[in-house]
Amino acid sequence: MNATMSLKKIDHFSVMLDQILSIITPQHGGTFIDCTFGAGGYSKAILKYPNTKVIAFDRDKSVKHFSGALEEQYRNRFKFYTEKFSTLNSFVKKDAGIKAIIFDLGFSLMQIKNLDRGFSFESKGPLDMRMGINKFSAHDVLNKLNQSQISTILKYFGDEKDHKKIAFQLARLRKNNKILSTDDFVGIVKKVKKKNNFAKKNVATKSLQALRIFVNNEVSELIKGLIEATKLLNPGAILIIVSFHSLEDKIVKYFFRTYSEKSRNPSRYFPMLDKEDTRLFSCPIKKSIKPSEKEILINHPSRSARLRYGIRNNKKYFFPKELTEKFKNYLEIERMGSHL
Repeated sequence: MNATMSLKKIDHFSVMLDQILSIITPQHGGTFIDCTFGAGGYSKAILKYPNTKVIAFDRDKSVKHFSGALEEQYRNRFKFYTEKFSTLNSFVKKDAGIKAIIFDLGFSLMQIKNLDRGFSFESKGPLDMRMGINKFSAHDVLNKLNQSQISTILKYFGDEKDHKKIAFQLARLRKNNKILSTDDFVGIVKKVKKKNNFAKKNVATKSLQALRIFVNNEVSELIKGLIEATKLLNPGAILIIVSFHSLEDKIVKYFFRTYSEKSRNPSRYFPMLDKEDTRLFSCPIKKSIKPSEKEILINHPSRSARLRYGIRNNKKYFFPKELTEKFKNYLEIERMGSHL
């Protein structure tokens, strides 16, 4: 069986599936980890090859319908956990012989289409936005955090230039009434950004993205996930990450660049420093891989996807402290939710 499969043969579309299958070569068998199971597109495609096994994770309990079907069909080859991928090492042993670990970040089409969960700006339902295993919802964030904290979330997680105005309007309006629905919040954003209401992209997109990232601790989850995956991989195993917005890709790009290449010398007048001990991966392709034009035509949201991957070398694992240090400001912002 060829490692590249037609997109049209897949029941549930998975971004850049053809590229991923060509990188991980499941036709040669092996054990794979699908860290963001969703509707099971990656897992199903891998399991179609004999001599493969898949261990899948997803924090969203609503996907059990899909995972249950695969557990029934591939009883000895598929295992599913309703857990965050930051807990990988609690469920998978180092000696499991993992061939590849795949992360497909962001929210799923199922989540955004379920308007009751509040992910979409079309939602009239409650301000939820929880992917699963959460301590608080978007409703808690917008009604309990102060104006400055909300402004910070919108600025750093949504790159929203009108973050101060939106936070001010929200704080003013909630004095009389709680912000109960996604529609309530979208209305506030639209009022602030009324000059942009005719733009092609909904003006509330960035603000909703910021809320979703904060509610689900997506920055700390990604950083922990990268660290846990690196611990688990043996030499020759592959780590693949598909990201969908600039902050995710910034973290992934920094991770692979910092732990796969020699750091630049601070000055040409200093002796060259040997940085080989900081290499954990080799990256055959330095730039990100983008979806094909054909895929974008089939699934327009895939246009923002970026795929990066690295191959684990034989260097002994060490904690990548530069990664947590580089993004500590984002991690500190997420900690604001600890009191909700």
